[in-house]
Amino acid sequence: MTPPAVQVALAAAVRTLPRAAGLAYEPKFDGHRMVVLRTGEGVALQARSGRIVTGAFPDLAAAAGRLPAGTVLDGEVVVWHAGRTDFALVQRRAAATAARAAVLAQSLPASYAAFDVLELAGVDVRGRPYERRRALLVDLLLPLGPPLQPVPMTTDPELAETWYETLPASGIEGLVVKRLDQPYPAGRRAWRKLRHTDVRDAAVIGYTGTPRRPLALVLVLPGEEDEAPLVSSPLSAVLRTELAAAVAERGRGPAGGAGGGTGGATVTAIGLGEVPFSLLDPPLAAEVRHSSARHPPPEVLRLRTDL
Repeated sequence: MTPPAVQVALAAAVRTLPRAAGLAYEPKFDGHRMVVLRTGEGVALQARSGRIVTGAFPDLAAAAGRLPAGTVLDGEVVVWHAGRTDFALVQRRAAATAARAAVLAQSLPASYAAFDVLELAGVDVRGRPYERRRALLVDLLLPLGPPLQPVPMTTDPELAETWYETLPASGIEGLVVKRLDQPYPAGRRAWRKLRHTDVRDAAVIGYTGTPRRPLALVLVLPGEEDEAPLVSSPLSAVLRTELAAAVAERGRGPAGGAGGGTGGATVTAIGLGEVPFSLLDPPLAAEVRHSSARHPPPEVLRLRTDL
């Protein structure tokens, strides 16, 4: 029996490091959000969207089997390579078939950076202060060891700032800031995140290529002065497959809609000039990383199917 989807806590972006009494700071890992559910029947691994991805991560599922029944953890799945976390390898693991997942679990083992506990041995602890939940998380995971590990945490803003400046070489995106007295804020942006890179959500108004073989996304970045459409950098194989599936789910609409017609729509792509693209109505959402609005083109990190 599949357990009901867990609504996870969210974080609002900030531009400077918050400094105040009663704050906790954690490194923000560049991976896939994952909820670990250890039930009396077994283990289920849930993506942020609510989709069950247990089959893609048999190594983590096996490790989670050592947790007491009735335990729910919130965290990030990462893959370490050459001394740093590699987001592309996490995507590769997430997209693997069951047969391929077993092979990748050996060659690209996953780690789970746990940053909260929601339920422990059947007791719902979301209403308890973060400081208490953190103590429970550490007591639970430290005796077990890798690949399930609590993320580092400090209440010292000077140490947090040092982490912020030095950890990006290891693939750390930035910091997440929480109040020590805060209950788990399911579904709310009550945490804060400080990122090194300009990562934000964009509206996906279309795509280049075909419905079965999309090549790049056509994006609108909220907050830009003209909000003119941009063409992303080429999509990874994983993202092409995910987008093709999303388009197929919408079915064939009128020309210019999700079915793949361009309806005469064109967009200026860097180095290519005017290119035709297929419109998506309503738009999708994607998380993108970019250093400027025009050059280089935005890099698509993931589709936000949860929005």
